[in-house]
Amino acid sequence: MRNKSTFSKLIVFCALLFGVFYGLLTLLPWVLRLAPEPIPAHAQLFTEGTRTTLYLTAWSGLFGLLIGMVLALGSRSDFTPVKALSGTVVSVMRGTPLLVQILFAYFALPALFPSLNINDFSAAVIALTLNVGAYNSEIFRSGINAVPKGQTEAARSLGLTRFQTFFRIVFPQAFRLVLPPLVNNLVALLKDSSLASSIGLLELALAGNRVSSETFMPVPILTTVACIYFVFTMGLTLLSTLLEKQLKTES
Repeated sequence: MRNKSTFSKLIVFCALLFGVFYGLLTLLPWVLRLAPEPIPAHAQLFTEGTRTTLYLTAWSGLFGLLIGMVLALGSRSDFTPVKALSGTVVSVMRGTPLLVQILFAYFALPALFPSLNINDFSAAVIALTLNVGAYNSEIFRSGINAVPKGQTEAARSLGLTRFQTFFRIVFPQAFRLVLPPLVNNLVALLKDSSLASSIGLLELALAGNRVSSETFMPVPILTTVACIYFVFTMGLTLLSTLLEKQLKTES
């Protein structure tokens, strides 16, 4: 029952996160129209850039969780090639700059695989997913290792398969441990998505840069961009803190 409660609270958290972000995004144009010039005249551009930033964060965050879990399980595999491949991916993604990874995904992947239809958005999602997935994998691995091995052995002795043992016994306990660092990675992902401007993707940072170049008023423009990032990161942090407190009540 406890693991069902954990998953149900995670679903509620995701629903709340979607609702809060959608509400903030809906209110954003109206709030920007109340700001001093030249913000109101470019409210639509800021809104479009913010929407792209949130899409990047959502898709990359979701896929990054899945990739992180796969890499974490791969690093614990008894099959040497799988373990070596997982370790290599994590080392490469953590050992190279995210900017280089985004540029590689946008310029090099289409050259290496001409059949792939990679645009600026998909290239950014690929790079951000693999990057945050590599960091998530180390978090998942640490959380899984923190669960006492005796519980795994007891579950197996009761006849549970390895799959059932992991998802019924290990994962719910590990999830409570890894939630704070995973949220930190998601917050960092939201801010790191600004690097997608390097390939011309119109996200929040590039929208602000374009308006600043047109108006020659960098102070109000960059202040507005920083405030938008701050509001969304604080919303994510507060909701995750609420989820963390709810999960602690189950312990």
